[in-house]
Amino acid sequence: MALSPSSRPPLADEVTAKLRSMVHSGEWPLHRRIPSETELIARLGVSRGTLREAVKALAHSGMLEVRRGDGTYVRATSEISGAARRLYQDHTEEHILEVRLGLDTQAARLAARNATDDDVTALRALLAARDEAWVAGDYEAWARADWGFHERVAQASGNPLLHELYASFGGAFHQDLLKQQGRPGFDGRPHEGHGLLVDAIELRDAEAAVATVNRNLNSCAEWLAG
Repeated sequence: MALSPSSRPPLADEVTAKLRSMVHSGEWPLHRRIPSETELIARLGVSRGTLREAVKALAHSGMLEVRRGDGTYVRATSEISGAARRLYQDHTEEHILEVRLGLDTQAARLAARNATDDDVTALRALLAARDEAWVAGDYEAWARADWGFHERVAQASGNPLLHELYASFGGAFHQDLLKQQGRPGFDGRPHEGHGLLVDAIELRDAEAAVATVNRNLNSCAEWLAG
């Protein structure tokens, strides 16, 4: 049933919902700049003031970031992720890792039950891309592939809320990876927590999947403590 004029949401709310959908769907990728105001005004058929109100709402929620003189960028794929990213700034790396331990182990356990053949293929492809980037010395690409691997495990869990919460760690995780990369003797292609995890997921062995995640994150904790 169509909404009556009196029951329709304010236009800015409608535009906010449309922008949110574009971000959430991946039409506007994370960390990329969204189309210019002129493009969006023409596309959505709204005034500059209405568009700016909608962008401001999503910037306040943490999904968008307005950079003066440079444009507006996607900062998070949902309000949950945006709020989480702000919270991480107030907590230590150790606290973040402790929370990740809970999410990683549950994601691994559920992925061992619910992952599809396509998930397993995608996970192995991400590891191959990670290894290739490491050998080439492209550490940004290496970090993206490594993070993409972990996020895909969360996606393979079959629990969309867990995946969304896990995805909120993206920025903090990426920065930690780049810090670790600079450590003398650091191995950017560990089999533990990665290759062994995929093997366990493919074998539907939840206990082995959780065990390899625990060993991997305990190693990360030791690095932080050192």
